[in-house]
Amino acid sequence: MRIDTIGRYFKIVMLCAGFASVFAESAIPAAAQHYPTQTIRIVVGFGPGSAADVLARLVGKQMEAELGQPIVIENRPGNSSMTAAEFVTRAPADGYTLFMGTVANTLNPIEMHTTFNLDQELAPVALLGVVPNVLVANPSVPANDLKELVALAKSNPASLTFGSSGVGTAGHMAAELFNQTIGTNVVIVPYQGGSGQAITDLLAGRINLMFSVAVTVVPYVASGQLKAFAVAQQRRAAILPNVPTLREAGMPGYDAGIWIGLLAPAATPAGIVDKVAAAADDALKVEQVKTTLNKQGTDVIGSTPKEFGEFINADIKKWKAAFATAGGKK
Repeated sequence: MRIDTIGRYFKIVMLCAGFASVFAESAIPAAAQHYPTQTIRIVVGFGPGSAADVLARLVGKQMEAELGQPIVIENRPGNSSMTAAEFVTRAPADGYTLFMGTVANTLNPIEMHTTFNLDQELAPVALLGVVPNVLVANPSVPANDLKELVALAKSNPASLTFGSSGVGTAGHMAAELFNQTIGTNVVIVPYQGGSGQAITDLLAGRINLMFSVAVTVVPYVASGQLKAFAVAQQRRAAILPNVPTLREAGMPGYDAGIWIGLLAPAATPAGIVDKVAAAADDALKVEQVKTTLNKQGTDVIGSTPKEFGEFINADIKKWKAAFATAGGKK
C-alpha cells in the first residue's frame, strides 16, 4: 500500500474515532435532556403510612407536574428497608427507579457488618426531610432542663435508664451518642417490636428516659405526662417549636434526627439526577406539602445532590464511630 494511501486511511480512522467520541460524550446529556419519557417509581422500604411512605407520596405527587410523567410509589418493606435499597441498586441507572432512603440505611449496614455502602451504591438526589427525635423523660426525673439532666447522669448514672425500640435503631443510637457525648454510661434497655412498650414503661416510670419520634410523644408532653428536654436535630421541630435542640441546650455537634431522602442507582447520569433533584426541591416549596408534613411530624429540609452526598458521608462516619465506641453492646 502506498504511503499517501496509508496516510489517508489513517486520517479516516481518526476522524471516525473522533465522531464516535463526540457521540459518546453527548449521549448522556441527550438522555437527560429528554428525561423522563415514562412512569417513574419511587421504592420505599417501609409500609404504607410510614413517614417515608407519606413523604414519598406527597412529594411524588407534586413532582409529577414538573416532570410530566406519573410517579408511582412501590412499598418493599423488609430488613429495616435494606431489602428495598438493595433492589434499587440492581435497577437500571436511567432515573426511572428511585429510592426513598432513611437513616436506617446508614445504621443497619454498620450494625449488621454488611458490605453495603450507601455512599457508593446509590447516588444522592435530595435530602427531603427529617423526623425529629425528642429526648423525653418521666416527670419523676429530678431535672428541669438538659444541663440538670447531664449533671444527674454524670453524678448518678445508675438512677437513670434509657428505653429504646431495639438494638441498632435510631432511638438506641441516639441514646448511645448521648452517653458518648457527655461521657457517661446510662443503661439503655432495648424493647423488641417497636417503641410502644417502651413508651408505656416510660409513662409508668419503669424507665426514665427515651429518644422518641416527636409526633408519638407530643400528646404526652402537652398533658404533662412526659417532659421534653430537647430535640435531637440541627433545627427546632415544627411540631415542638418551644423545645430547644440539643445543640441549643448545650450539646454542640449533636445530631440524631431520622432523615429521609431520595436516591438513585449509583451510575445514574448527573443530568438526570439534577433534574429529579430540582423537581423535588420545587415540591418541598409547596406550602400544602410543608404544612401537611409538619402536622404529621416531619420537618422539610431540601438540598442539592452534592449537599446530600456530604450529609450521607458525615452520617456514616458519625454512626461508625458511635458503634465502635459502643463496642457492639447488646
